[in-house]
Order: sequence, then C-alpha cells, then structure tokens
Amino acid sequence: MAVLVRAAARQLRCAARAVIPCTWKGKYFSSGNEPAEDNRVTPMLRHLLYKIKSTGPITVAEYMKEVLTNPAKGYYVHHDMLGEKGDFITSPEISQIFGELLGIWFISEWMAAGKNTAFQLVELGPGRGTLMGDILRVFSQLGSVLKNCDISIHLVEVSQRLSDLQASTLTEAKIPLERNAESLVYMKGVTKSGLPVSWYRALQDVPKGYSFFLAHEFFDVLPVHKFQKTPQGWREVLIDIDPQVSDKLRFVLAPCVTPAEALLQHDETRDHVEVCPDAGVIIQELSERIAVTGGAALIADYGHDGTKTDTFRGFCGHKLHDVLIAPGTADLTADVDFSYLRRMAQGKVVSLGPIQQQTFLKNMGIDVRLKVLLGKSDEPLMRQHLLQGYDMLMNPQKMGERFNFFALLPPQRLHGASHHVNACQSTPSASPVAGFGELVWQ
Repeated sequence: MAVLVRAAARQLRCAARAVIPCTWKGKYFSSGNEPAEDNRVTPMLRHLLYKIKSTGPITVAEYMKEVLTNPAKGYYVHHDMLGEKGDFITSPEISQIFGELLGIWFISEWMAAGKNTAFQLVELGPGRGTLMGDILRVFSQLGSVLKNCDISIHLVEVSQRLSDLQASTLTEAKIPLERNAESLVYMKGVTKSGLPVSWYRALQDVPKGYSFFLAHEFFDVLPVHKFQKTPQGWREVLIDIDPQVSDKLRFVLAPCVTPAEALLQHDETRDHVEVCPDAGVIIQELSERIAVTGGAALIADYGHDGTKTDTFRGFCGHKLHDVLIAPGTADLTADVDFSYLRRMAQGKVVSLGPIQQQTFLKNMGIDVRLKVLLGKSDEPLMRQHLLQGYDMLMNPQKMGERFNFFALLPPQRLHGASHHVNACQSTPSASPVAGFGELVWQ
C-alpha cells in the first residue's frame, strides 16, 4: 500500500494545477466565512502552503499525516490534547470503570484461551497512560489469578511528549527509565506493579509472541483518502491553495483517476467514501500475529460498518473545528470503517462486532461495578463523579451508541482446540467472548 500511495503522489504532482473546484461540502466543515481571528496563519499552514506550491495539491491522507505527526510542527508532537484543558476527553479520562472492565476482558480471554504461562499486553496510542493504568490495577487486584503468568507491557507511541506522560503515569519513580533514541525500543521501565514496560514507534517493532492488543481511539486518527462519485466516475478529494486567498486552503477534486482509487470496492454504493490504508496495514499485521502465535485484539473507537460517508472533522477546545483552518492547532479525525477492517483481516482471524459501547460495557458488568463503587463511597462528590461518568459512557446520546467495540480472535478461540495449543497452554474453551455476550467466568 505504501507503494500505491507514493505512486499517487507522483501522479498528483504531474497534474499539479489541473484540478476541479470541489462543489461537495463536507457536513463537518464551516461555510468558509470564519472569523478572521480563527483563520490565522500557523507554522503548519505556512509549511503546507510551501509544500503545495512546490508539488501541487495533496491528498487528505497526506494532509492529516503532516498536521498530526510532522516531527517539527505536528499536533500530536507538541500538544497535550487530552483532558478538560485539551481538545477532547476519552473514556478512560471520564471513569475508572471503563479501564477496569477492559482489564477484566483481557483476563477473561486469557483464561478462555487456555491460560498461557506468559503474554504481552500491547497498546497502540496509549494517550496519557490512564487506560493502561486502570487495566494494570485490575491485574494487581486479581494477582492470585495471574500469579503464574509472566506479563510484559508494550506501548506503541510516536510522540516523545506523550510517552513521557505515560511513563509518569505508569512507572515506578525510584527506578530510572532506560532511554535509547536510536533503538527500536526507545524507552524501558518498570511499572508500579513491577511489570516490565517498553516503548516503540511502530507495531512492527514489538517482539512477536503470544499477545493481547488494545487500540482505543487509535484508528480514528490514521490518515484517510477521501473519494467523491462524479458523473465521470470516482475522483479523489485533494487539498489545494484557494486562488482567491493566498493563505487559505480549499478542497478540490482530482481531474482524473488516481492510483489510490484502487482502494475502493468495485461494488461500492455510497457516493462519498473514506478509506484508511494505514489501518489496513495494521489490521493485517495484527491478524497475522494472532493467527500464528495466538492472543486477541480489542479495538474501541467511534465508527460505522460501511454505512457512513463524510466523517472527516476537527476538534479544538471540545468543539467542532474547520479541518482546513489553522492546521496544527486542532485534532483531526475520521470515523473508523469497521467493514474495511474486517476485509483487511483477510479471513486469517475471526472478527466480532462492531457492537455499541453501551451494550459491550453492560455485558461486561458495568452496572454491578458501579453499584460496588457507590457502596464503598461516602463522599457526595465521588458518587456524583461516578454517576456522571456512567452516564457519559452509557447514554445513547453521548458515548453509548457513538463508540463501538470490535475484536480479532484466532479461529480456534470460537471452535475449540487446534494445533496452536502447546505445552505452555491448557486446552482453550469455546465459551462466549466477554462483552460480545454476557461475561462468564470459568
């Protein structure tokens, strides 16, 4: 896919200025009449203007990649985007119950798959480390269940700023971190519960082995290519400089077919489609690892099952933000197409979901856990915090129906034992998968 994208870039340079003004208006974009103070020239905008002047219009995918992860000016590299003072709040920041139930999910799957004597817990895009911290607290509380299992933690994070925050949240301060910027493992430490933890820039760098993978609000920020159906066929949506305003960007349509259109399904019925090749590559890597060594992957994100069209949008200060205005100051995101993830698994693993967050958490026992925590708390403010967090996670008008869970599992997990069972692993059961059915302890 990387070759495909590079080929697309070369073709776009050849057709540099031969573009079609885009009459399509994304539903998340403003009308173009933004207040002057919002339409400021940021360092990232200057970089993009120079880039487009030099090479011609760029794809939406290239735009997202530059704005979010450019080493010098990228949003994720230099901003603390999480929490009340950031641009968005994630489920782990809202309630500890969310992470606790995910911790239970991994233990449940470890048990159902045969209680292997060791496993890696790998998180893609761990944020501040809040979610992993909640999961590890559950691991410690259920230490008697995991006492004979050798567990290691592996975090995939491209931002040094965020990895430092994660280390502050997760590691034991008395044990200094090992740092090596030139190594695939650029940082190592020990968690507060005594587990080894390592940081990597890419999933491919994580050692292969029996692993459980977690991706919470990770896939939605990966770059997407956008396509619009026209009377002449599919055309890719590009980003160009507005000829009327020299320091403003606009959407245009490619004048002809681009190589990236090979990503589209031949039987596509929607008139506007977003495709994320990076997500496809990661799903293929996860599927291959799970098929060969076992384990599972749990993906939680807002998305759809191949039904939505235009979902590309920006967030700044917890409000929707025009994606082309002041780039580098706002988060950019697009809903995950779970039908595409399922196709990219290529039948190597079994996929479950997507299932709405309120259903998944209810199946995991969120009501019981809330009752226990309320019973232990005499503080009115704590009780209010717990109830508000529950409402945010479960309310259909908030996160309850907007977020979805999706899982990848080895085929033998649902169909009994197979050749993957070895001396370090007892016979796996074909019990229901927690969250996607009611939680059942063996």
